Amino acid sequence: MFWKIVGGLLLAWVAFMVIGSLVGFLVKAVFWIALIAGAGFLGAAAYGALKGGDKKQIRS
Repeated sequence: MFWKIVGGLLLAWVAFMVIGSLVGFLVKAVFWIALIAGAGFLGAAAYGALKGGDKKQIRS
């Protein structure tokens, strides 16, 4: 009975470690994707602001 409890606790600990590592990886991946997307958006906005050119307006 003692070894069943120890085995169950060990299994639960391993499961929490695996799930925690996967969640941590996903959080880091989403962070880096958001960082790259934000840099790309700011770069595109700066390029559009500095480009100037002809100012086309939509007429209704």
